[in-house]
Amino acid sequence: MSDFKKADHSPSEALEDAAEAGKTAEAPAGEPDPFVVLQNLQAENADLKDKVLRTLADMENLRRRTEKEVADAKTYGVTSFARDMLTFADNLRRAVDSMPAELREGADGPVKTLVEGLELTERDFLSRLARYGVKRLEPEGARFDPNMHEALFEIPNEEVPSGTVMQVVEAGYAIGDRVLRPAKVGISRGGPKPAAS
Repeated sequence: MSDFKKADHSPSEALEDAAEAGKTAEAPAGEPDPFVVLQNLQAENADLKDKVLRTLADMENLRRRTEKEVADAKTYGVTSFARDMLTFADNLRRAVDSMPAELREGADGPVKTLVEGLELTERDFLSRLARYGVKRLEPEGARFDPNMHEALFEIPNEEVPSGTVMQVVEAGYAIGDRVLRPAKVGISRGGPKPAAS
């Protein structure tokens, strides 16, 4: 009868019953207690399971970090080269701007061809930079942002809110979401305070 009752027990209850019976009975000399061995194995199993889960989480984090680094390298890999090329774009603009507007409009022949060639070269160069994520900042009329602009001077103007970019001295450029070179600007002073954004 007692054997029949033991069969009704669940496996965990049977282990508990065996453990209780094992407490009263001693293990043979020289052999480890099987229940202590079982507990040690269960603890080791839990420890190994925890280590596997942590390793999997570390691998997932490493994969994400690597993907981000590869994407950043693609986007920002040309930063140094692009920064060096900005002086070329500035010099093209200076060459076009150095010719007075009246002379440019009345020019014909080789002078007109030269000016048109410079303007075409500048547009082509800027479009090539844009293919690599470099874009010109157009801050005129925008609110001054110290992350994107460098204020060189203030222009008294009471009609425009203070801190509005009134004049661009040197164009700024950005690559991706980073500033490659801040725009050098003149900002308004003396007008109403800008609206909170």
